[in-house]
Amino acid sequence: MGLREVVIHAWSWLNYKPIYSGDVTGMPNRRAFPEAQAMWVPAEDEKRLAAYKLLAAYDNNQAAELAALGGDPNARDRREFGDPSTLIETVMSHVLGREQTITVPGAEHDTDGEPGADEAMAARVQELLRKWAEDELLPMRVQQAERKAVSLGDGVYRLAWEPGKNRPVLRVHDPGFYYPVLPEDGDAGEYPTRVHFAWELPEDIRRGLKARLRRITYELDWIRPATAPGVDQAGRAVRAPLPAEPAAEDEELPPPPLTEGDFLNPDSGRISRQYLWNDGPSYVTCYLTDATWELGDLKGPCDVDSLPLDKAEFATRGDGEVLDHLDLLIDFLPVVHVPNTVPSAEEHWGQSTLAKVLQVLDELAGTDTDSSKASATTGSPVYAITGGGVGRGAQQRTVGPGTVVELPEGGRMDTVNTAPQLAELRNQVQDLKDRAALVARIPAVAMGAGDPSQFASGFALQIALGPLDSLIGSMRLARTHKYKLLLKMVQRLYMAGQHPDWAGVAVQPAELAFGPYTPTDKQSVLEQVRSGVKDGVLSLETGVRMLMDAGFPIDDAAEEIERIQSRAFAAAKDLADATGDTSAVGDYLGLDLNPDPVAPAVILPATPADEAGTDDPEADDEDPDAASTSTNSRQGQNRGNAR
Repeated sequence: MGLREVVIHAWSWLNYKPIYSGDVTGMPNRRAFPEAQAMWVPAEDEKRLAAYKLLAAYDNNQAAELAALGGDPNARDRREFGDPSTLIETVMSHVLGREQTITVPGAEHDTDGEPGADEAMAARVQELLRKWAEDELLPMRVQQAERKAVSLGDGVYRLAWEPGKNRPVLRVHDPGFYYPVLPEDGDAGEYPTRVHFAWELPEDIRRGLKARLRRITYELDWIRPATAPGVDQAGRAVRAPLPAEPAAEDEELPPPPLTEGDFLNPDSGRISRQYLWNDGPSYVTCYLTDATWELGDLKGPCDVDSLPLDKAEFATRGDGEVLDHLDLLIDFLPVVHVPNTVPSAEEHWGQSTLAKVLQVLDELAGTDTDSSKASATTGSPVYAITGGGVGRGAQQRTVGPGTVVELPEGGRMDTVNTAPQLAELRNQVQDLKDRAALVARIPAVAMGAGDPSQFASGFALQIALGPLDSLIGSMRLARTHKYKLLLKMVQRLYMAGQHPDWAGVAVQPAELAFGPYTPTDKQSVLEQVRSGVKDGVLSLETGVRMLMDAGFPIDDAAEEIERIQSRAFAAAKDLADATGDTSAVGDYLGLDLNPDPVAPAVILPATPADEAGTDDPEADDEDPDAASTSTNSRQGQNRGNAR
């Protein structure tokens, strides 16, 4: 009967746009979103891909182009002044804070004593992870992924061990290339066991290449017998099983070829492997497949998860390994999906920051367009001349600077003043911006558009930033576990790659800490730390951490504490009076206060008699005067010989 169902899903907030909701079937417009209509795209992902493209158009001031494809005749006249992009950049900067720091609990130990084994391990892992972050340009990668997450709702990281660089490399992918295989009867928020990255490659006439589809797949599956690069009957590069060893006399079948370190359980017939980061053996591993299809070879009902492998061309890695179910020797998928918001129950995807304010942004663009048109009539007003006496009927004239219009007696010239309408449109623009800030929970002062002088104190400013605090707290909550998982994967990949610096290292619960995002009264924080540490209600470690969070230029908390204690002579005197232990005071100041218990032996210069080495025991009893006379006589004789 032509009735239309109302369906509420993760992207139904875009249903108000005809170009997105499409016809009565509810599918996106084919002209505007041809990518979403590709044969290999699953039906449940079509609206998601269309939503990504529409949000990207708003971010790049191209929403009018998509509206024109939908049949809006006035779309090309629409003004877009970058308000969506400004909102995205503001939210992203607040989420990330002023800096991002990798921290490992226990790495900043109490400097009063020697660190224990756990603290030493935490400090070592923290140093190694920070070095990896510097080599891999982690702050830049994080900004790339977070901009995707804030603008589109989702960001995706992919990790891979790079033998040439001897470290894990981090790559950021557009979420439109990300196709996880989610369980149909379980919680979609659970970590998937199979993930695809797929995109189309355009036709290249000069190189003689047809339009193709490339798909990279990570999949967790049972550990299988060992394989090696080979070639099939069609000449394609594939992975082939290794030949089995001869069976023993008491065995009916020969044992399957195993990867070095694997173990075949004779009872169950399954293969197990002991990973360095697990306490017990594991029976699963991650397989990597990198394949390409010609679009013309894809026939029949198939999607990205059911493409025919017999028509695929598998890629070959630099070391000669064919990427056809290549065993990566890890038991996890090196893929991390970062949602922008905390997903709803049993939901996998996040929500864009523009979702709740998109209609307000449309109204704002429309008002900007009307304001631009009104400003044209205000700057070049319309004149009406009555009684001009030139010809018959109404005449159109061009009036410019220096123009003189002569009117007969009784003639009149009137102008159309549109300044009041322009002022009202500008007031409407400000009202819409305030509404967008209210809905997005971004106060004007956080957008840089407010007047900070209107706040009488820092407490008043803190109250005004209350909505922003709750927003950023929720968004950081959605990211905390994801970045912990990312850093855990980095440690495991280093261990799997057998990097010498990571020998004997145990995986530590590292996290990526985001810096402060609101203005901080440094003088107030400094006074709080000073009084708190002095009165004994705050430890020195906590005080230094508060100073770092407030933006003071402190690179390492442990080193800063050592510098402070090395000059705290009054506290060292109190420690000496309380304990009477000189070694404890020396450890506190970082000095060696224990004197050498054995005085060094005094060595006198040798005398001539000692050099001669006389053997007369009575020489020591000779008359001193006689010895002196003999010496003078010898000196005089020597002077005479010299003459």
